[in-house]
Amino acid sequence: MKKSEKRLLIAAGIAAVGAIGFAASTYLMSKKLVKIALERNATQDTPENEKKKNQIRGYADPEDFVKSVSEGKAYLSSAETEIFTIESYDGISLTGHYFPVENPKRIVIAMHGWRSSWKQDFAPIAAFWHRQNCSILFCDQRGQGLSGGEYMGFGLMERHDCAEWVKFMHEKEPALPIYLAGVSMGAATVLMASNLGIEEAVHGIIADCAFTSPHAIWKHVVESNLRMSYGIIGRIADDMCRRTIQVGSRDFSTLDAMKENKIPTLFIHGTDDHFVPIEMTYENYKACNAEKRLLIVPGAEHSMSYYCNKNEYERMVTQFFKDYDEKEL
Repeated sequence: MKKSEKRLLIAAGIAAVGAIGFAASTYLMSKKLVKIALERNATQDTPENEKKKNQIRGYADPEDFVKSVSEGKAYLSSAETEIFTIESYDGISLTGHYFPVENPKRIVIAMHGWRSSWKQDFAPIAAFWHRQNCSILFCDQRGQGLSGGEYMGFGLMERHDCAEWVKFMHEKEPALPIYLAGVSMGAATVLMASNLGIEEAVHGIIADCAFTSPHAIWKHVVESNLRMSYGIIGRIADDMCRRTIQVGSRDFSTLDAMKENKIPTLFIHGTDDHFVPIEMTYENYKACNAEKRLLIVPGAEHSMSYYCNKNEYERMVTQFFKDYDEKEL
């Protein structure tokens, strides 16, 4: 064999090994990302994992905001609550924390975000809702908190859970208008639930910093926050998602739901959101087929719009309640 032929074979061998190594590393990275995205027990509360979570989100919470959340949690801890449990469409036990008020005018069903909790996401705003005579049902999303399930679904499964909670509360308090409120993944959840036949009971939706689909938010996080290409990773991740929760990351989106939405919707987003880009709320707003309103908060990071501009946030939500409490849908 000639030396030139040997060199070609060696080069080909090196290239093949490199390709195999790249494919293996890409698969392992995709598997790790999907595990973190969907599995309940994929992460532990350690300083190192908190750093990784901040890298995924693209920011860390400022001290003043953390203090505001702590004060809100103290308020919630002092309030009376009742635990409700229902069964999901696929047999999972779901838990809700009900905070009633005397002489309620409406019910707010609140859905928290990814790897978060109802106390974390709604602590700052709970007292305001109570002042507005709202009884509140804080739901533990599946795969989180006291609810069952080993996986989260980025709204793809939770949308059906939300519809079940609407049915449950409407049967419990049929005379009261229901509003859905969500933050981040919870906001995507309530938007995705809008086309599931809940418009008779639900008078309005408040969606704070919602993404458009699992695929879209995963792509943004990987490319913008983790600085990696999402092409091959995205295809592998979608296949893994489908095998894990029986639905693909591209199979349904808030945009699909918004095209059929009949429920008045208030969209909220901060301009400095590094986790869910503000463009996704613009997309949701544009696609929405129902009556709609938009609140953009300058300088607000992810889920911090209420913290950054309480006055305007409260004004918009108060008017929203006033306009749609008695509205015939």
